[in-house]
Amino acid sequence: MSPVRRVRRIVRRLLEAAVLLLMTALAVLVVAGVGFRKLGASLVWYDEVAAILLAWLTYYGAALAALRRAHIGVPTVVRLLKGRARLAAVVLAEVAVIGFFAVVAWSGWQVLVAIGGTSLVSLPGVPARAAQSVMPIGAVLFIVAELLSVRDALEDRRGPLEMDEP
Repeated sequence: MSPVRRVRRIVRRLLEAAVLLLMTALAVLVVAGVGFRKLGASLVWYDEVAAILLAWLTYYGAALAALRRAHIGVPTVVRLLKGRARLAAVVLAEVAVIGFFAVVAWSGWQVLVAIGGTSLVSLPGVPARAAQSVMPIGAVLFIVAELLSVRDALEDRRGPLEMDEP
């Protein structure tokens, strides 16, 4: 197995674990939030933390989808193209997607700088940077996923939802 495929497998498994953990945490939090609300003892931090978990889940899930070539693309159209037209379409799409997420990463970093030492509203002990760091981290993960999977787009060896071998 090539080094790129090994790295891709490791990144895929880490992203799958992170997505599973975030989904589980969000589900437990929502059930607990509803339960406490029904008991008349609403959790003051529930809404803010649930929104943060959803943002993290979205970014990490998007990176996982990108690694599987199942995100932001039109694989059917690309498959219809042959030769240089196909290569041009893939390269143009990759440049656009990576460029967009590079801007998201840079903007996310600017947000982290701007919020400085602020904390969450409902949990003053938690720095806002911890919650907002999902923007640059998620964008960089998406770029890494795109780069690790671009060979598949060029070779069209797999469909968009097929997984690597275990």
